[in-house]
Amino acid sequence: MMLIVLFLSACFLLPAVAADPAHSLRGDPWVTYEPRPGTANGKYVVLLAGDEEYRSEEGLPQLGRILSQRHGFKCTVLFSQDNDGTIDPNNQTNVPGMHLLDRADLVFIQFRFRELPDGDMKHFVQYLDSGRPMVVLRTATHAFHYQRNLQSSYAKYDYLAPGGGFGGMTVGESWTYHHGDHGREATRGLVEENNRAHPILSGVTDVFGMSDVYGVNPDFPADATVLLRGQVLKGMNSGDAPNTNKAIMPIVWLRTCHSASGRTSRMLCSTIGAAIDLKCEDLRRLLVNAAYSLTGLPVPKKADVTLVGEYDPSMFGFDKYKRHVNVRDLELR
Repeated sequence: MMLIVLFLSACFLLPAVAADPAHSLRGDPWVTYEPRPGTANGKYVVLLAGDEEYRSEEGLPQLGRILSQRHGFKCTVLFSQDNDGTIDPNNQTNVPGMHLLDRADLVFIQFRFRELPDGDMKHFVQYLDSGRPMVVLRTATHAFHYQRNLQSSYAKYDYLAPGGGFGGMTVGESWTYHHGDHGREATRGLVEENNRAHPILSGVTDVFGMSDVYGVNPDFPADATVLLRGQVLKGMNSGDAPNTNKAIMPIVWLRTCHSASGRTSRMLCSTIGAAIDLKCEDLRRLLVNAAYSLTGLPVPKKADVTLVGEYDPSMFGFDKYKRHVNVRDLELR
């Protein structure tokens, strides 16, 4: 009788043992920040963190917290990670939760050189084709790079594909070059005077970031609405003098993207946006304003962008990410 009981117990336990621990033991391998009770505005934002250098895995959770706790957006952050839920910016192929884009009202993307499985890319492209808006941050102008599955139908989104891949077909720019001296010359964001009254610039006057100005191509899209231009500084501090030998470049602009389905999407590109750049209050405000504007909500006169919880972002750089951080560690408690 004892042997029978043990056999039956083992049979009932087998499914639990065989299940993927990343899903059955930890819960969902992404983080969702719910609005505070009574503040929800009905909009759902998905933020895609996945770059090796600029610490999107630190910056986007803070942005998601601000959007949810200060402004009533429901926010989910997806991460490049290993199968056990450990965040790994160097993992270019695993970003669980891409199906959540199916019901998003807005997507922030801060990918670099990702090569997602076709099943995940399907959700991304369906979002693009739906006519819904997107915010493209820093390295996301070169979000995808196909090195393993060259025959994929999604290889056309590779930044080296004709036309510049994803960045070229959406915001009009793919990877170009470091215009400022990388790691030595910071960025001052200058409001474009002709567009100063744009709602996304509401309350935005002083933008500074330690990441350098990206250059843009000579054929920068004529249909782009430039909101900020980047002035190269001679050092890494906000008070450093401008490097007048280097031209001022567009760093934040709006553009209308025409999808394969015939629908049009509003796209905001910001090539300033490393995690350490988000220490700048007015840069945070610009991105919060963009969430309001792109989802059709009235933009506050001066949005509250007070940080939520501790925020001590790492300096940008390859392999400088914080080790052994699990997705669950970034929940709001």
